Parts: sequence; C-alpha cells; structure tokens
Amino acid sequence: MVVRHLGNTDFKVIMDCFLVAFENYFVKMPTDPNFYKQRWQAAGVRFNMSYGMFDGTQLVGFIINAVDERHGERIAYNSGTGVIPEYRGQGIVKAIYDYAIPDLIKKGITKCLLEVITENVKAISSYEGVGFKIEKHYKCFGGTISSESPDEFTLKELDFNAVDWDNIPNQTFYSWDNQTKTLEKGQYKHVEVYVDKGLVAFFSINPDNGYLVQFEILKQADSSWPTLFAAIALQRKEVRINNIDSSLISKIKAVECAGLKNTVDQYEMGLSLKNRNL
Repeated sequence: MVVRHLGNTDFKVIMDCFLVAFENYFVKMPTDPNFYKQRWQAAGVRFNMSYGMFDGTQLVGFIINAVDERHGERIAYNSGTGVIPEYRGQGIVKAIYDYAIPDLIKKGITKCLLEVITENVKAISSYEGVGFKIEKHYKCFGGTISSESPDEFTLKELDFNAVDWDNIPNQTFYSWDNQTKTLEKGQYKHVEVYVDKGLVAFFSINPDNGYLVQFEILKQADSSWPTLFAAIALQRKEVRINNIDSSLISKIKAVECAGLKNTVDQYEMGLSLKNRNL
C-alpha cells in the first residue's frame, strides 16, 4: 500500500470511499455528493494537500484537508478522515499522517486541526498517537424550535460583506466550518433581528437544510434569546447546530430552552508543526 496526495484522484473515487467509510457512523451522514462538494469548497479543501492510502488503484483511507490562514496560523483543517471497514485496525490514519506532516511542513503549514466525536475513543487514541491534543470541547444540537417571542420583531437580511462582523460577539469560539472565512464562500442567509427599531440579535443560516452556523444576541435582555429563536424559526423550524463551545453556558441553556436537544459532543484537537523537524 502507498500514500499519496489526492490532487490527481477523481472526486467520485474520493466520494465513494468517503461514503463507505462513514456507513454506520455515530451520526447519520448526508449521502449527496453535491453536499460535500459545496461544503468542502466553502471550507477551502485542497485536494493536493489532502492524502489517501491506496492498495493498488483502490483508495482505502483518506484525510481531507482544508487550508487557510486563520488566527495567525497557516492551518490544515481535517474536514474528514476515514478508512473503509476491511482495512481498519492497520494503523492507516497514522501512516497517512506520517506521510502528510512532512509534506504539509514543506508547504508552510504551521498547525493541523480536526474535530472528533467524544465517544469515538479509537479515533481519539489514534490522533493522540500522532501527537494531537484536545483543545476545545463542543456540543451539537438539533430539533424543532419551540420558542415564541414576547416582543414584536422585524428582520433585515444582509449580504455577507454588509454584516458588521467585528461587532458580532464570540467569533473566536466558532469552529472552522462556522467561521467567517468559511461563511463567505457558503450559501447562507445573514439576518439582523430588530425590536422597536433596536438591533437585538443576529444569525446566519442555510434555510434549505436548517444548518444554523452563527447566532448571537446583541442586547442583553430576558427576551433576547426567545426573540432570536422565534426569528430563526421563521426561516426554518427544524435546525441543526454544530459545535457550540462548552464554555458558553448561557448560550447552551438558551438553545435547550428553545426546544433543541444535544445530539453529540465533539473535541477539537490540534497539532503544532512549528519548530518540528522534517
């Protein structure tokens, strides 16, 4: 078997391997290739900096990296790792990283990031064997919004570039797929929520699939969170939320009060490549 980058591998080959690898996963994964094509494009996936294990011509395992400058680092963010069932238990993920890390260093990457479900003990152990360490704890939610607003409110939809992102709080708490550099390339509605002509909240959502990527209150009041979720429900009542930082206690409580259920927890794990010898 041999490891090489995926820059010359047909998207269908990658997608077929991906779907087999994620059958019977901890959570049900979408199966539409267009979903991943759009998601990976928005995330900044670079297939020439993503890697696969090949047994002859067959792709049997992969690490799909998005690459960008964020928070003062040039980061390779692992947007998906998988090994098809019959090849598991052979150290393939570690072997791919053993090949990938020197190549990523040569290409100027200073840090690797990934997310892993907290229940996936084998994967966590594998990543720790490579040198990754847990840096953040995230909570994911989904369900039907049940909030009703005590106030009358109005909505104002904005283009991405019209949003005052500097004054939307908690930007450093968002994970890769929910950060502004990803949102800029995605298909989202960005909406301000007003009560009595005063701006009280903001959210970004994909109304087609209910993926709520950012949501924040901008005015501290008892009614702000219920009003925000009532506004979100006008776009989509069924929503899913990935990766709320577990330290944001009041935000998590508001999500639960809106009727949404904790579906799964994740860790963000990081590996610094600075001052690392090739």
